[in-house]
Amino acid sequence: MSLLSLLIALAAERSFSGKVWHFNFYYQHYLHFFGQNFTAKHGTAASIAFIILPVVATYFLLQIIDNSIIQLLISTLVLIVCFGCATTRNSYKAYLHSAFRGEETTTEMHHQQLLSDKNLPNMGFGQALIWLNYRYYIAIMLYFTVFGAAGALFYRLLTTVIEHKKAECIASAYENKVQAEASSISENDAAPEPLHEGNIAPNIENGCQSHHDVLFWLDWLPVRIASFGYMFVGHFSKAMPVWLESLFDNQKPTHQVLIDVAEKSEDIMVNEDDCTAEPCLLVRLAKRNVLLVLAVISILTLAGLLN
Repeated sequence: MSLLSLLIALAAERSFSGKVWHFNFYYQHYLHFFGQNFTAKHGTAASIAFIILPVVATYFLLQIIDNSIIQLLISTLVLIVCFGCATTRNSYKAYLHSAFRGEETTTEMHHQQLLSDKNLPNMGFGQALIWLNYRYYIAIMLYFTVFGAAGALFYRLLTTVIEHKKAECIASAYENKVQAEASSISENDAAPEPLHEGNIAPNIENGCQSHHDVLFWLDWLPVRIASFGYMFVGHFSKAMPVWLESLFDNQKPTHQVLIDVAEKSEDIMVNEDDCTAEPCLLVRLAKRNVLLVLAVISILTLAGLLN
């Protein structure tokens, strides 16, 4: 059932371009509903409830339905909505169009806009696409295969919450700045730069203190599985030492583990003036990896090792 849902969702995801098939459409409605109906809008309990409620509802909905066809239909619809991201795809297209026209300023603007929208640390455009391909496809495929539609929804909801945290950080920084000016405190001390996703790895002794910490541990194993796939679709001998070096490194940010292996898996010998070559090469590499992950899931399912 999981394999059939994956095949249908991957085939249909790009064909369904309407906003009702975009995750952010439902996220904004759910955010409004939660804010209107729950008084505890802030704090740890509210943050946990915001993510857990739709996941638990999806799980029990599938459990109480005693019809395999309907279960397959609901799971597939959830997976289609969780897959992909229209804004990332549009940013990639806009980046290429402006680059081909020689508009360097506009090209860099699209690059920085993507990093800002996804709350990512400073990285190359191709590197950001590698990471977002993992986030919107491979990670969701793995969590769906192991935990079903509820698992895929949990992962996508958590990453979306983190992406939207940037606006809250900026608002908080601005408020601190205003207070600092009123108290004659230096601006640098009062308005620190908000942390982007993956800047630092969490301390294992402190447990999970934030959404970022939870996502770090959720990504720990899937990132190493995905990066292992990059070795098979690219240069195995060049990427293997980097993969082994990062295998048990709990201090290295997960996005850096994936990007380092991916870059070693592809020959990126391009003209420095050509800002489209690296993203295009890495995107093609990422697409091959998605197909590899799907093929492995298919083989394990047909062999009876996955249900």
